[in-house]
Amino acid sequence: MNHNKSYRKLGRRADHRKAMLKNLTISLLSAERIETTVTRAKELRKFAERMITFGKKNTLASRRNAFAFLRNEEVVAKLFNEIAPKYAERNGGYTRIIKTSVRKGDSAEMAIIELV
Repeated sequence: MNHNKSYRKLGRRADHRKAMLKNLTISLLSAERIETTVTRAKELRKFAERMITFGKKNTLASRRNAFAFLRNEEVVAKLFNEIAPKYAERNGGYTRIIKTSVRKGDSAEMAIIELV
């Protein structure tokens, strides 16, 4: 049974999963639109929205929390200076997932995740 599971395992060990989601979050925040599998996009949405919420608070503590997760100063600067001000009036729902097609190699469902 799959009751009360708060995250998807994505077929990876915990450290590999965390690194992959961190890299996907950095890619999404820097490019504002990426293509990945549907399952990864749904899991990525949690992390991206949390980072944008940190950016909206715009305090030293929230900047340090964002940097502790992202470990990329350019992306943190873009998050706080460009991305977060766009969503000042919006309470959540900063991302959009659009299902596209299936990947040719393994028929995995693909999706585009983008910032609204």
